[in-house]
Amino acid sequence: MKIIGLILAGALLLSSASLFAESHLDSALEHANAAVKEGQAGKLPKLVTHAKAALDHSLAASVVAKSVSKTHIDAASESLQKAIDHGNLNHVEPATTSAQEAVNHLEAAKK
Repeated sequence: MKIIGLILAGALLLSSASLFAESHLDSALEHANAAVKEGQAGKLPKLVTHAKAALDHSLAASVVAKSVSKTHIDAASESLQKAIDHGNLNHVEPATTSAQEAVNHLEAAKK
């Protein structure tokens, strides 16, 4: 009986980790898309705010992600950091481009 309980607990843990990653991935994608939209409108402070939120969620998702998804999530995190850096320097185009790169990687991670 104890073995069955351990197996079920392990399965539950694995499935909850996956749900944890997906939830953060969805939030990261939502904020990254918002960052792109704000960048296209020339609103750098809002781009930076959304990029920071997206970065927080992508880093959280990366903790439990595996394989190709983790690679894309890590690349998205790098792009989001670049978007933040460029946004803080008032570089609209590079910040928006970096945010769009993050969106592309996050979408690839969801596949």
